[in-house]
Amino acid sequence: MTDHKEVVDVFTEGQLYSPVTEHEDGSVEVHLADTHPGRDDQEYLRRRGEIAGIALRWDRGREPVPTVTYTEDEHEVWRRVSDELAPLHELHAHPEYLAAKERLALPVDHVPQLHEVSEHLLPLTGWRYVCAPGLVPLRDFYADLGGQTFNSTQYLRHGAEPLYTPEPDIIHEVIGHGNQLASPRLAAITEAAGAASLRLETDEAMQFVADVFWFSIEFGVAYDGDDLKAYGAGILSSFGEIQEYSSMEIRDLDLADMGTLNYDITKYQPVLFAAQSLGHLEDVVGGFFATVTDESAASLRAGAAAAS
Repeated sequence: MTDHKEVVDVFTEGQLYSPVTEHEDGSVEVHLADTHPGRDDQEYLRRRGEIAGIALRWDRGREPVPTVTYTEDEHEVWRRVSDELAPLHELHAHPEYLAAKERLALPVDHVPQLHEVSEHLLPLTGWRYVCAPGLVPLRDFYADLGGQTFNSTQYLRHGAEPLYTPEPDIIHEVIGHGNQLASPRLAAITEAAGAASLRLETDEAMQFVADVFWFSIEFGVAYDGDDLKAYGAGILSSFGEIQEYSSMEIRDLDLADMGTLNYDITKYQPVLFAAQSLGHLEDVVGGFFATVTDESAASLRAGAAAAS
């Protein structure tokens, strides 16, 4: 029997992104959860507000994506995570991701600027990055995906725990998703998810697409021959999750299950859905994103409810 859930925004449940407040005096405050490793670090809180403020003040469409002058400590976090993830990628990442990672050739010794990531991606797949202070409304985020644009945070996780982050930072957004988007095949699936949002009218259908996206582009695995490999950005940017995914419950791709399964975004995902190959992923998930309607999403949801 499958556990199902009510419609919930996966980008806000569990405060995946920390709320941001801009005060009347122009200062910006980021509200970290009590369990966040930087919660009591006043300098980290100040820095998070500073970086969020850069994104909030950006005049999109009129100005280039703003740069952030990263500190040596921030560069060191990037270096540490890049060094630790590299051998794990060789062991666990799908060959499609590895080939894309080699083509994109992100720096490993310093935090790249988002405009630099765009400059590398554009000739490969046509994608570009823009900055966001944190949460982007669900439909805005997906609409941008449909236009080959990825909204990314610019802050880094707390230096006390460089191999852990309770929220998507630039390491997740760029090492996870950026390398994905350097693959024409994975980029096309991502774009199709965004394009789907532009024709969907109901919140239920939009959420269904977001949940299938979660279990594919964020936490997807696929077989390479007999070997189970990861291609999901959430797995491949997580030092811990990348070492645990193969021991999780692995199910076959099932759109109804993927779109309704109950999950906790604050913990390792105990259930993953495996494509038999990248072509299978394109056919099932890519085909779903390319054709989904309000009616077909509702039918899949109703079928899942009946089966439970």
